[in-house]
Amino acid sequence: MSDVIKMELAADGICRIVMNRPERGNAQNNELLYALDAALTEASRDVSVRVIILAGEGKHFSTGHDLGEFDPLLEGIDTVGVWGGFSMPAMEGYMAFEEEAYFGLCWRWRNIPKPIIAEVQGRVIAGGLMLAWICDLIVASEDATFADPVVAAGHNGVEYFAHPWEVGARKAKEMLFTGQGISAWAAERLGMVNRVVSLDRLTDETLELAKIIAEKPVMGVRLAKMSVNQTQDEQGFYNALRAAMGLQHLSHAQSFAVHGSSADESAAALIRKTLKLPLLP
Repeated sequence: MSDVIKMELAADGICRIVMNRPERGNAQNNELLYALDAALTEASRDVSVRVIILAGEGKHFSTGHDLGEFDPLLEGIDTVGVWGGFSMPAMEGYMAFEEEAYFGLCWRWRNIPKPIIAEVQGRVIAGGLMLAWICDLIVASEDATFADPVVAAGHNGVEYFAHPWEVGARKAKEMLFTGQGISAWAAERLGMVNRVVSLDRLTDETLELAKIIAEKPVMGVRLAKMSVNQTQDEQGFYNALRAAMGLQHLSHAQSFAVHGSSADESAAALIRKTLKLPLLP
């Protein structure tokens, strides 16, 4: 297991997986994403594990994709999906990268047949939202904030475009149009977060919730998760994600045409400015 991921048996039947890049705000490079996939796969296949907790070491749960270590070629990575051709020019290679490393991994994790609880503190930005949203439950500390500022870079939002499902259509539009974030309390009010607790109680409260779930029959919990997920899918969740992903590809194609790369590099300053705006009510 890579050093960027820690796994521990937090209690009987409960596996706690911790992203371990605190010096980078647990920003996601390829190493972290695929180490996380390996850890989640191991926990999913281990019959002794009944509940999975996903956490982040340090001040922040995850500050998104690590653009400082951005490698769309996936060099040295044993990929897990069916996409290839990452070295092909322009959108041909970049589309394959995003389908494999961003959308593909998230959809794979969302359908793990065991309950996953996100233990969230600090900033949850863009790609960090994707990691929280693939979880079945979210326990957040009082200092947690949630934001997707990437419209400032000319994109529709993050690749796992669950915003309308998580906070409702109008709040999703407000978050995306302005790039402003929401607090843990607002996220709870909107139904995105299950519980808000003090930071010093976050790990303990998340574990207590996991213990309650771990006492239930594995088959019952599994079928309950599948039933809710399948209900969302019948309501159009997957098709909506795929439609938004198509527009994500369009935004990158526009960037390649105008800027010669997958994103307008000058947008970084606007994103930083956006992240300094006050939280939405």
